[in-house]
Amino acid sequence: MAEPHNGSRTIRIDPVTRIEGHAKITIHLDDAGRVAEARFHVAEFRGFEKFCEGRSFREMPAITSRICGICPVSHLLCSAKTGDGILAVEIPRAAVLLRRVMNLAQIMQSHALSFFHLSAPDLYLGFGGDPAARNLFGLVQQQPELARAGIRLRQVGQQIIEALGGRRIHSVWAVPGGVVAPLSAETRDQLLAMLPDALKTARAILDDFKRKLPSFTAEIESFGDFPTLFLGLVSPDGSIEHYDGVLRMVDESGAVVADRLDPAEYSTFLGEAVEDWSYLKFPYYRPRGYPGGVYRVGPLARLNVAQRCGTPLADAELVEFKQHGDGAVLSSFHFHYARLVEILYAVERMKDLLAEPEVLSRRVIAEAGVNRNEAVGCSEAPRGTLFHHYKVDDDGLLVWVDLLIATGQNNLAMNRTIRQVAERFLDARGVSEEALNRIEAGIRAYDPCLSCSTHAVGRMPMIVQLYDAAGVLIDERRRNSDGTVHG
Repeated sequence: MAEPHNGSRTIRIDPVTRIEGHAKITIHLDDAGRVAEARFHVAEFRGFEKFCEGRSFREMPAITSRICGICPVSHLLCSAKTGDGILAVEIPRAAVLLRRVMNLAQIMQSHALSFFHLSAPDLYLGFGGDPAARNLFGLVQQQPELARAGIRLRQVGQQIIEALGGRRIHSVWAVPGGVVAPLSAETRDQLLAMLPDALKTARAILDDFKRKLPSFTAEIESFGDFPTLFLGLVSPDGSIEHYDGVLRMVDESGAVVADRLDPAEYSTFLGEAVEDWSYLKFPYYRPRGYPGGVYRVGPLARLNVAQRCGTPLADAELVEFKQHGDGAVLSSFHFHYARLVEILYAVERMKDLLAEPEVLSRRVIAEAGVNRNEAVGCSEAPRGTLFHHYKVDDDGLLVWVDLLIATGQNNLAMNRTIRQVAERFLDARGVSEEALNRIEAGIRAYDPCLSCSTHAVGRMPMIVQLYDAAGVLIDERRRNSDGTVHG
């Protein structure tokens, strides 16, 4: 529906479809029909940080993994790392190797979900295709090999998670001090046997997508193509990092703005602003203020901040990827490209990690009590850099919790992206299905996770109304849950 906004026209997209969670978009037009403002509203509130207070820090990996049904592993591991800090222990190397494998499997399966299930219907069936068929089921019918490839890649990631943690969703395998179960040689060999086919599939899909890139010029130029900072973890030698390391910030030219930042000190260089029209916070880089300190995280940022991947195929792809920018690669459309590169890297890297002899060690946990009253855990989730910050009393009970998630860190950039897409594709005389889908697709490029819950099968209903400055309805489009469009 639509609502007046200071006498101007307003377009309201409610809800946004094919993202994790529920949100709406409003686009405010001036009297001349130009885009005056665009907003991405997140109208849900869950309060995980508050209701964790009073619980033991040892419970937090199990509790916070319930934040998300798509990427519970990300919160599980980041919380366990925070618990390591409370214990003040160095966990066994076998536990580190196994946590790294699970994290990469999570990135692989989540990226496959984002690319194949949520975005491929637009990329391969057309942004203006029939909305009743522009979904996963339409992709299965029209591009069966592509759909099967996506299912295979996600399945491999989920099977690795299940083999390590005992279940695919909400495992309690990682705990403060390490992991609860070692890896057997038999299971290790089974996991290694899955990877050659996954590598072949990942390479084929990446090559196919690169061939299609020239057909997406308009999207590359308008889906978040603007200068920002980029933040991500890197290893000490500047390689891409997903589990540990230090933080690096680069600007639009690719120049390093800040390097070797300690994740534990994140609050000294990252601020969190709030607006009265969204429950999602607006993080920013403190030295540049708000909103000038806009930065992006996630696969696009990770490839921009890294100098190398450290595996042969991914290293070659990283060099080619960086050629798409004069400095940093700026367009958020290239989040899709970066996800495919990271899937390739994840398969290569998991093979290396599982081949290390120490991965089979029975020593996978360090026992200790509370040795610190405060700790920060940081790792790379599929959608970007994730921080868990806990304060506990001497009995290990939480007195304060802060969770800084990747989607929030991309919030400023997502709002700018909506405006840029609307300026390029929106016709103020009326609301077209294709224009609305492109606006949503600009958000889907970031793969935002809002309520951290999975989708139901099908399409959510949506009503979009366009009013003139006098408040007269001049156009209306209704998208029903069965995909049909009226108006």
